[in-house]
Amino acid sequence: MRDFKAARAPEPNAKWLKLRVRLLFGLFLSLLGVAFGRAVFLQVFEQEKLRGLAQDQYVRQIEIPARRGDIFDRRGTPLAQSVEVDSIWVDPSMLPDLRAASRALAKALKVDADEMAARLGRAKRFAWVKRQAKPQEVEAVKALGLPGFGFTKEPKRFYPQRELGAHVVGMVGMDGHGLEGLELAFEDELSGQNSRMSGFRDAKGRKLLVQGALDPLERQGAAVTLTIDRHLQYVTEKALAKAVEESKAVAGMAVVLDPRTGELLAIANHPRFNPNNPGAGSRGEMRNRAALDTFEPGSTMKPFVVATALDQGAITPDSTFFCENGAWPIGRHIINDTHPYGWLAPRGILQVSSNICMSKIAQTLGREKLVAGYHAFGFAERTGLALPGEGRGVIPFPKAEVALATQSYGQGMTATAVQIASAYGALANDGVLMRPYLVSKVVDPDGVVLMENRPTEIRRVVSSKVARQVVGMLESVVDKGGTAPRAAMAEYRVAGKTGTAQKADPVARGYSDKRIASFAGMVPAESPRAVILVVVDEPKTDVYGGLVAAPAFKEIATAAMAHLAVPPSKTVAPEVAVAAVSPAPAAAKPVAVKATVPPRTAIEDAVTETPEPGTVRVPDVQGQVGREAVVKLLAATLEPQVMGSGRVVSQTPAAGSLVEKGARVTLELATRQ
Repeated sequence: MRDFKAARAPEPNAKWLKLRVRLLFGLFLSLLGVAFGRAVFLQVFEQEKLRGLAQDQYVRQIEIPARRGDIFDRRGTPLAQSVEVDSIWVDPSMLPDLRAASRALAKALKVDADEMAARLGRAKRFAWVKRQAKPQEVEAVKALGLPGFGFTKEPKRFYPQRELGAHVVGMVGMDGHGLEGLELAFEDELSGQNSRMSGFRDAKGRKLLVQGALDPLERQGAAVTLTIDRHLQYVTEKALAKAVEESKAVAGMAVVLDPRTGELLAIANHPRFNPNNPGAGSRGEMRNRAALDTFEPGSTMKPFVVATALDQGAITPDSTFFCENGAWPIGRHIINDTHPYGWLAPRGILQVSSNICMSKIAQTLGREKLVAGYHAFGFAERTGLALPGEGRGVIPFPKAEVALATQSYGQGMTATAVQIASAYGALANDGVLMRPYLVSKVVDPDGVVLMENRPTEIRRVVSSKVARQVVGMLESVVDKGGTAPRAAMAEYRVAGKTGTAQKADPVARGYSDKRIASFAGMVPAESPRAVILVVVDEPKTDVYGGLVAAPAFKEIATAAMAHLAVPPSKTVAPEVAVAAVSPAPAAAKPVAVKATVPPRTAIEDAVTETPEPGTVRVPDVQGQVGREAVVKLLAATLEPQVMGSGRVVSQTPAAGSLVEKGARVTLELATRQ
């Protein structure tokens, strides 16, 4: 039988079907080749780029801010430290009701609700709620239970001594960078190096660390140690505040300097401010005026003119000048003294602070030598305290006769308080000017000393003989006939000079009726351990330095001598010692007395009982507060050495021992538990 299907010719549709199959196969094969080629391109040539894009989806480089270095005083007391605190942030897109959440946050944080709502409304996925929040604020926000909140640790600067030394230390901003003082000057050293490390983030964008915590030392700044003494700083600020407030002045400055080394033991300014709450004070209150501002110093400059004239041989200690009985015309101007004086030698000129006779000394010295003398004492040049904006001062060349006269008593020129104290330090240091410095050393976390300052001699200004002569003349200033008897001390010889300068009026281009009252002195005069300068700006009650600034000097000097354990340079009468020191609870050596004879105090025994010439019995200071014990030993002409803090628990040599005057007595102090 014949097969008709087999004999039938293929239909045209079958041919096209095969063709379409082949075309589709070729198309798929081409697409597969393109996909394979793309895969090879991406995996081989775009590998690094794609890996980075992928990691960017879940891996973040997290910056760990460095812990800012600490600032210490000379004895290791912290003046500035950094602590880790929580900062609060939120993702506003996750808040169900932005307005309600803002009100709740404002109530918890005690801020304005509208301001909070505006801040959150401007942000899309991130907004700070409160940076460097307090622990109770963090707990209050957590208690709200709102979604989208996060908490991150940030370093916050803390100043444990509050206002103490704030003008010197300065402050930092919210971002942790220095804004004022040493915080700004040593920004690079204190800030340290921020660390970066990788971390995952979850589906909500929260950062998760994938490595262990970094070594804190690796992200900590260097520590800065100052020459400032916390105790002397406190005493200086307290005395300065009292002087400014009692005289109803607008401001004040004070400097305490060690003339042998140039170390600044205290720099005080008033008004004060609290760097923990800088918003409470004005910008002017934060300025370290003692180191940065220049002013016309007035008569505190007279000792430098006398010293230069003596050193140059222009005058002798016995030279006399006629003070014109209080008024001396120079051209169209008249130079006046506060009281009429006749003939005076340099000692008397400094004692009564005669402007007229000082002008005549300047004339004898000459213009060039006067200006050169001021420059030699360090004026018109920065002291190099490493503080940004430190004042330099100016000493214009006195072309006119009246300019020569006024510059001889500190008008028509400017200087900083630190410059004046440093210049007095040169007189106190036998004529050698030391470089004043504020920072003792900078040490990194590994203990490597990055910077260290040591006593540095700048130059010899005048001879040792002249320096001692001028210091001796300045002792007369605190005598009864001088301008500053209120600066005199019962136990120590004091040398110093008052200043009452007129303030310039920049509008009228002349001098106003406002004054700057000052007193600069050194103690003890025979071998100065401290130079102290007190400046009171625009006092209202009295305008003279001997009345306004001298009492503050005495208060600071009294505390400084006790703190530095300086033996008295005067013989202390028993009644003076009893008045100056609190009576001890028990005498070093019991003395039997009759009922009709008043019992002697331990201080009287220590001062007056001297069985052999040049010897003294050690008083009993057991159980007394350290400062009282030090004063008691000083009154007995003994040198105390203090170890620890609190009350005296032991003393060597023992109470009642017979020792030479000036012998050292070691006191061990401890705090009672």
